[in-house]
Amino acid sequence: MTNAKNIKLEIKDLVIGYGDRIVLQDLNFHVRSGEIFCIMGGSGCGKSTLLKHIIGLFRPQSGDILISGQSIVNATAEERRLIMRHFGVTYQGGALFGSMTVAENIALPLREYTDKSRQEIEEIVNEKLELVDLAGFGNFMPSELSGGMCKRAGLARALALNPDLLFFDEPSAGLDPITSAGLDRLILSLREQFNTTIVVVTHELDSVFAIADRVIMLDKASKTIVADGSPADLRAHSENAWVREFLSRDGLKRNAGEQ
Repeated sequence: MTNAKNIKLEIKDLVIGYGDRIVLQDLNFHVRSGEIFCIMGGSGCGKSTLLKHIIGLFRPQSGDILISGQSIVNATAEERRLIMRHFGVTYQGGALFGSMTVAENIALPLREYTDKSRQEIEEIVNEKLELVDLAGFGNFMPSELSGGMCKRAGLARALALNPDLLFFDEPSAGLDPITSAGLDRLILSLREQFNTTIVVVTHELDSVFAIADRVIMLDKASKTIVADGSPADLRAHSENAWVREFLSRDGLKRNAGEQ
């Protein structure tokens, strides 16, 4: 039995959709503190839509989302704002503001949510830049960075408030294998150094097998979770043939060809 105090994120009987269209239903899972947890599935299964609901951008049709035991679904606006201070999000491409320098992007949540002085904010920005191997790039504009550097800058911004929960949306998308592997190592180091709980939406198998403690597999046809476990165990022993195929290299090639 899982200790409730050890659960960082819990999804209960979640149903999400738009109007009469159900995207995902009957979702029940949890993420333990310090765990690296991946959300996987074929193209169009609702992975990113689920993430947007978890972080409070959309309201589910029913069910609940608990972050450190607090419901983000039933929270007041002020309560939701406080909950959101305790997690960070990195979006595809980094989602940096193009009219602001890298340092200004990272400083934004500190200016929004804290009363720290300009000097304190500058020190934190430099600390986060060093953490993601971007020391010296604070005065660069996002357009002057490579794709991998933009993603790391986005991560530095997500880390600005020292969250104990991080969400990644397709962190390796569009990156070459070497840059992607470097990002995987950075994710692992965050967990090792700070015991950060990390939730990753991805379909990149190399990354999943490199970083994930546990994964869930979403199925577009049934609109729910069809597997939950370690990627190696699911690939070898899942009773669902599609799950075994998806988590194999042959399955990856076939899935890529369908997209």
